[in-house]
Amino acid sequence: MPKPPAPSSLFWKLHRRLARLNTVLFRRTRGRVGGTYFGGPPVLLLHHVGRRSGRARINPLIYLDDAPRLVIIASKGGVDTHPAWFHNLMAMSATEVELPGGERRRVRPRVAEGAERASLWERAVAIYRPYATYATHTRREIPVVVLEPAGGSAPEGR
Repeated sequence: MPKPPAPSSLFWKLHRRLARLNTVLFRRTRGRVGGTYFGGPPVLLLHHVGRRSGRARINPLIYLDDAPRLVIIASKGGVDTHPAWFHNLMAMSATEVELPGGERRRVRPRVAEGAERASLWERAVAIYRPYATYATHTRREIPVVVLEPAGGSAPEGR
């Protein structure tokens, strides 16, 4: 399978600006704006620290509420690589997420496997069908990340 062309630097600049705008709208409206993905599934803000840069980062991500856990899908990466936020998150023992309504939760990440992964994947695809489509365009198994509740209030690396 040929490798798809890398997005241009203009694409990434636009992507970063839209993510920042989404974050501002999400916070100012307590999730009423920027709290869903194109009017569909709910979005949370994931706080993580760049492994190379050491800089604090925030990614708006679609999530599945599996109380008291949250579930996110590491879909958008390369054909055979996971996205940078996934690697950053998995390098941290705990971090913080912001949910619509202004709620903040401290969480510990882990990757779901086996039957748990299959069950959560089906539920996630039911709320956001493009996950299944994306999975047909990659050679990697797309991780299903479970965010378990963790104690404390400030994210690691801040």
